[in-house]
Amino acid sequence: MKIRGERKCTECGTRWSYYETGSIDCPGCGSLRSVGTDNRTEHTDLQVPFDLTPIRSDIDDTSTGELADRARDRCREYIRQRGFINAGDLRDLDDTYLAAIELRHVADIVARELEYDASLDDRDELYFLSLLRDADSGERPSADEVPPGLQAARGLAVANAIREYRRDVRTWLEEGEAGRTQEELAKSERQVLESLGEHVKRIRLLDGNIEPTAADRLVEATRDLADGLRGDEVALGQAQDRLERLETDV
Repeated sequence: MKIRGERKCTECGTRWSYYETGSIDCPGCGSLRSVGTDNRTEHTDLQVPFDLTPIRSDIDDTSTGELADRARDRCREYIRQRGFINAGDLRDLDDTYLAAIELRHVADIVARELEYDASLDDRDELYFLSLLRDADSGERPSADEVPPGLQAARGLAVANAIREYRRDVRTWLEEGEAGRTQEELAKSERQVLESLGEHVKRIRLLDGNIEPTAADRLVEATRDLADGLRGDEVALGQAQDRLERLETDV
């Protein structure tokens, strides 16, 4: 959405940035009455906090299934409010978002396994607990640590994250925040953007069933594409190369 991010309270005169606080409440007096003092700018990222501490603190007294339910809900709420355009600037596909969306998918599998089977592979449980420990710090286990039973969760998480990121990239371009319309993109830029979308569709059709290393390379290609659209021609070439190499992996 396009908003006027720089605000001035009409009650007390306090000025603040919605881009930083994500709130229309005046930080000075709490009033909801304010006016924008800048031009309307595309903004999709609320920059909400992501804290799993309350869930981790109950780890000794709560079943793994209940922990998974709570983690899944917390991740879903965080992901729902996140975006990648901040005050008209395209942000990176960040590690915290990736960790949160992977934990959501892993927690969903863990919760379902325990609900219907009452048992869980030890490797899957340890991987879930590892994500629960570090996801809100933006850390995920490496690709070679993903157990076979959760590889699809990692692949699907990456595909869904990139789908959302690509949607914001298109918004950023269409709204002219990049300084160009989509029609003004170079042929190579359009090809990479379209190729990325095809990879996402393919992974989703496979229900995420790809090698974790391939999923990680797709993330790297996405980040290179974003740098390329921001003017880095070398990064754009790297994105194209990564996607072409992935054709044999996905």
